[in-house]
Amino acid sequence: MLFVDKPQGLTSHDVVARARRALDTRKVGHAGTLDPMATGLLTLGVGPATRLLTYLVGLDKTYETTLRLGVATTTDDADGEPIGAPDPAALDAVTSARLEQGIRSLTGEIEQVPSAVSAIKVDGRRAYDRVRAGEEVALAARNVTVSAFTVLDVRRHATGIDVDARIDCSSGTYIRALARDLGADLGVGGHLTALRRTRVGPFPVSGAVQVDDIASTALVAPAEIAARLFPVLSVSGDQARDLGHGKTLALPATSADAEPVAAVDAHGRLVALVSVRAGVGRTLVGFPQEVAG
Repeated sequence: MLFVDKPQGLTSHDVVARARRALDTRKVGHAGTLDPMATGLLTLGVGPATRLLTYLVGLDKTYETTLRLGVATTTDDADGEPIGAPDPAALDAVTSARLEQGIRSLTGEIEQVPSAVSAIKVDGRRAYDRVRAGEEVALAARNVTVSAFTVLDVRRHATGIDVDARIDCSSGTYIRALARDLGADLGVGGHLTALRRTRVGPFPVSGAVQVDDIASTALVAPAEIAARLFPVLSVSGDQARDLGHGKTLALPATSADAEPVAAVDAHGRLVALVSVRAGVGRTLVGFPQEVAG
């Protein structure tokens, strides 16, 4: 696995392409797209470790962001065209108490309509491709959880109000949509001007490398990643071989039922993710030990 601190201006695919060149392999994928304007933690799978990405996509995340209240945009962020113009009187009506109330309404379990300029597929095509082609796109609301929406700073200026915030949320939450909905609730419009992902599950951006520093020495062993996410089952060489051949494992009857469990061999290698039920281990996903090329 590889953790990269994506800079502004690059797409997630750009980072994948750089990793493929730097590591001399086509077997690179990512979990959790970041828009070009966004920075921060991008998780990449390399070689057999791409099989772990499924389990990383759904992890909760932390973002640090700046929301600008005063005008909406066509993309809900600073890359879009303004919709309307700031209304000084309406902005004056956004008191600290009213702002706090608006943020509370967007905290907890909420129904959110994703931004139309998103990677969600509509009839086989990405929503953002349809919007850029001039189509009207209406996406269905989805349940998401904003577990914390913490205001770090509020700055008022002639054309708007900038709100710096730290947001902890479930996978699938659109921070741009939070800016849009907060602005709409306050009657002034809103969009995103800065976004940085600082955490994915138990993995902080402080452990990531810069794009120019991508190298094999920056790779994190799949077993280390799996051990941060799942219970660990130590397996012998014979058991590892059996799992590799798709056989079940007979485990002590006292083994707790769990799924998935990381089966790790004596060399510290991730052999498989397994399901443990009634003292029997069955392979869910195997991890070949050959080097990807």
